[in-house]
Amino acid sequence: MYSSKCRNCWRVLDEMSEKTETEEKSKVSGVNAVRKIASEIMSEVNKVIVGKSQVLEDIFIALMSEGHILLEGVPGVAKTYMAKTFAQTLGCTFKRIQFTPDLLPSDILGTYVFDQKTSEFSFREGPVFANIVLADEINRAPPKTQSALLEAMQEKQVTIEGVTHTLPKPFMVLATQNPIEQEGTYPLPEAQVDRFLFKLNVDYPTDSEEVEILKRKTGANTENVKTSASPKILEKMQKIVHGVYITPEIMEYIRDIVIRSRRNPQVLLGGSPRASIVLMDGAKARAALNGRDYVIPDDVKSIAQQSLNHRMILRPEAELEGVSVNRIIASIVAELAIPV
Repeated sequence: MYSSKCRNCWRVLDEMSEKTETEEKSKVSGVNAVRKIASEIMSEVNKVIVGKSQVLEDIFIALMSEGHILLEGVPGVAKTYMAKTFAQTLGCTFKRIQFTPDLLPSDILGTYVFDQKTSEFSFREGPVFANIVLADEINRAPPKTQSALLEAMQEKQVTIEGVTHTLPKPFMVLATQNPIEQEGTYPLPEAQVDRFLFKLNVDYPTDSEEVEILKRKTGANTENVKTSASPKILEKMQKIVHGVYITPEIMEYIRDIVIRSRRNPQVLLGGSPRASIVLMDGAKARAALNGRDYVIPDDVKSIAQQSLNHRMILRPEAELEGVSVNRIIASIVAELAIPV
């Protein structure tokens, strides 16, 4: 079921493929359509998900930036439910993969099976062939299985038996891991963690939010959520976000944040150039979600924590002193002069 508001925004995006009076007018109309569709999606998801507005916004920013999300939180804080509801509202296909120690790469990517009728091998797609893929408890699978996702996440394709298969568009991996029960788990290596656009912490709800969860549980479910987009529409939104303007001064501001993360004496490993790209792409997406076709410094500042917290490794002595990565990122952002 689609709302009339969504259909009007879809029409604006369709018209953008055609020539309009001026490029600037077309750009503004497209950004406004992105804002309205995003607002409708957030509104629908918030009907059943309580107290996760900021997490949902960050997930949508990652989707518009063609990135992936690593969700960390204790069991029972609605990580899986949120991902499923989000995919339903987007009108996208959704697959959930439960990572276990005996999971094989072929269980994720798919494999060739022999067809007795045709006497030929045919490819059977794995659950990774979906728009939104939930990799539940990703750190419970061994490194070989974890790395099976790397090509899919980076190249949006998988190669099996020398044959490359393209994944559907848009494609996004939502991986979860819980910070407890570390026995029998395989921590993600830094190189793999770096492939995620954001790392988000999903906390416990507040006292009032927990009561609201109980109230909604008596009647609300994902079936009440309306579809507010489609894969085709999301692709057009991603193209609009890519065209959002960012000034050279803000690019230098991003560069300075990342370079300071490398040069901080308490940091062993700082952000790479990929971190700079993530900050730029995420800032563009946030600008579009707020109805702007240009980036402002606040767009960069608002996503600095989630962009860098998993890309920085502290020195052992700093960890012993109780220093946190988030505190260092906050001090870097606070000390830098904001570009005019």
